[in-house]
Order: sequence, then C-alpha cells, then structure tokens
Amino acid sequence: MNVLVFVFDRLHAGYLGPYGNAWIQTPAFNRLACQSFLFDQALIDSPQLDDLYRSYWRGWHPLCPKGPPADRPSLIAALNRSGLKTTLLSDEPQISRHPGAEEFEELIALDPPWRIETAEDAERTHLARCFEEIIERLDDVTGESFFLWCHLGGLGATWDAPLSWRRTYQDEDDPDVPTSAQVPERWLPEDYDPDDVLGVTQSYAGQISLLDSCLDAFLEFFDKQPAARETLLALTSARGFPLGEHRRIGPCDEALYGELVHVPLFLRFPDALGAACRSSVLTEPSDLWATLWQWCQLGPLPHSPTAADLLPVVRGEVDPLRDRLALRGLNQDRAIRTPAWFLRNVGEGELYAKPDDRWEVNNVASRCQEVVECLQDALVLYEQTLYSGRISELPPLGDVLVQGLG
Repeated sequence: MNVLVFVFDRLHAGYLGPYGNAWIQTPAFNRLACQSFLFDQALIDSPQLDDLYRSYWRGWHPLCPKGPPADRPSLIAALNRSGLKTTLLSDEPQISRHPGAEEFEELIALDPPWRIETAEDAERTHLARCFEEIIERLDDVTGESFFLWCHLGGLGATWDAPLSWRRTYQDEDDPDVPTSAQVPERWLPEDYDPDDVLGVTQSYAGQISLLDSCLDAFLEFFDKQPAARETLLALTSARGFPLGEHRRIGPCDEALYGELVHVPLFLRFPDALGAACRSSVLTEPSDLWATLWQWCQLGPLPHSPTAADLLPVVRGEVDPLRDRLALRGLNQDRAIRTPAWFLRNVGEGELYAKPDDRWEVNNVASRCQEVVECLQDALVLYEQTLYSGRISELPPLGDVLVQGLG
C-alpha cells in the first residue's frame, strides 16, 4: 500500500476543467478527475503554510489555542513505524524547514527557480524540472512501500511557461500578453482597466496548461509502474491565487475569499473506489490527515478537534459530513462557512450566499443582518469549543444557516 500526495501551491480551483472552467485546456486534470473522487467544497483552514501543514500532518486546526499534546503521534511518525518509506519533496523552503518535515525519513529539497524568465520550451521550466525529480524518485522505488509527499510552490514562484502558451488564450483583438515571468502581486484601483487583468489571467492560464502538461507526462509514466495499482494518489492545493476577483492580484493581504481558500481535492484510489464521483460536503485540510491515517491502517485515529475521515463519504455512507468550517487568516481575519453561507471578516460582516455565489461577488450582509449575527455567534462558539472539547459536540446549526432562506 503506497501513498502519493501532490500539493500545488497557488493553484486556483476555478481554472481547472473538473471544477467548471471551460476555456483552459486541462486534459490531464480532466482524465484524473474521471479516475478520482472529487470534493467540490474543499477549503483550507489557513493561508499560512506553517498552520496549514500542522493540519495536514498532525490533524490540528490553526484556531486551536494550543498545539497537539507532545505524546500524540503524528501521521509521519506513525507511517515510519508502519514500515512505509516516507519522503518529502518540495521546492518551497518554508516546507522543508517546517518542524514536521524533520520526521520524514528522507527530505528532498529542490532548488527554487533558477531564473525568473520565460522559458524557450516547456522542458526548461521550473515545473518540468520538479516533475523530473519526482519521476526519478519513483523510478528508484522497487519493491518497497512508500509515502511520498510532494509540495510544489512553482505557481507562486515563477510564471515561466513559454510565451506561446499564454498566447494560446489570446483573442485576435486582445492586447498582447505580459512577457515577464515575475509572479504579479498588486492591488487594483476601483477604476482599473479590465485589459490589465485579462493579460494576467491569460498568463496564469498558460501556467495551468504547463502544469497540466507536466501532470500528463507524470501520469503516463506512473500508471505504467506496478506500484500504481497499489497507490492512493491525492491531489490538492495549499492556497489559490487571486486574479482580480476582489481587486487583488496575487497574495496581497491573503484575504479569505474563495479564490484563495477554495481548493481542488482529488482522491484516486487503487481499486477505483469512488471513481468519477464527487461530493459537496465541506472538507478541511485535517480531513486529509484523518483519511490517510485510516487508509494506511495505522491504528485508532488519535483525537483531533475537527478532523473527519473522508472514506465514509467516498463509500457513500455519510452525507453531510459537517455543517460548518472556520478559517483563520492573517492578524484577526476570520471566516465561517456553512453549506448555505460564507461570512468573512466578522467585524465587517461580509456575507455571501453559497454555493451559488461561488467567488463572493454579491455581499448580502445588509439584507440578511440576522444571518450575519447568527453566524458571528456560531463562529464565537466554534472557537470557544476548541478550548474545551470536540467540534462534533457542537449543537447543529439552524435550518436557515444550513439550507439558506429558501
């Protein structure tokens, strides 16, 4: 039994075909989706990588006032004891330096991008170089069970796809696409020119096509290996990438909007469990921790304040999974999500109807003040419960918060 995890940082879910995009070519992601179980409402719990990876590897929510108990086993330590060869491969120094990274038996720290300039061909891009390292690592695996975690931050480090890949998405009357490989980060004025954003989105689309091409080459290689038939492949993103949705291009202040916090989540099981199926249950990063723990049969699942095993969802045994999620942003930024609502920044009370308002376009707080107040109270109670017990012990939310106003 093997596990392969891909975490692509700054991958915008809305730019993938399986999540509704119709203008960017993502055949590899589309094919993988047909082989996988997809989660439509996967949200990160924090845009800070240190917090996020505490959820991924230890099942501990960033809103918890204290870290997990010292004697509580981590996922990686438990995998080591089970006999799986654990390897972390990353081009992100912050991940390589994370305290949890020390527990992996092997750490492969890839160099960051050598040059911040567009490449002449796809093979010379940073993403291609990273995937070559992954393929080389798996090519060396013969006869041993493995757990390989790959965190690639290239989408947030350089946009070095050949210019021709960007121009694929350029119409005849469009301005020419930007030529820089620098990842953009800026605020947009209220009266910004839409053409400025158009060029950025076309450049990002070129990077998505590059990532899809790399993924396609990897899957072509990996699926021919005997180990593929015994491997759970998980694919997700650490954070999305704002592309002008709320007058932000790039991380800026890491505001908790959908373009940042709504991420893809694919689970491809070796026995085709759940293939070509999907669910709209609310999921968070610590759920991946719980799912991998159970899939690898590491023994009783340690206590986690919020994590839930996703395997019953994949098997069709549980729906819904939970009725709320909470997120912690930078400074005091907070958000709470239910199946029907998303409340961001409790002080200002921005409210959006879900799932219809996917990217938070229409703030309805002024028209639904009672919902705002109820969600504010629910978030306070959520945080208080983290001090004293399990989130599962919270009373269910009312119908208006779960089902909407009808």
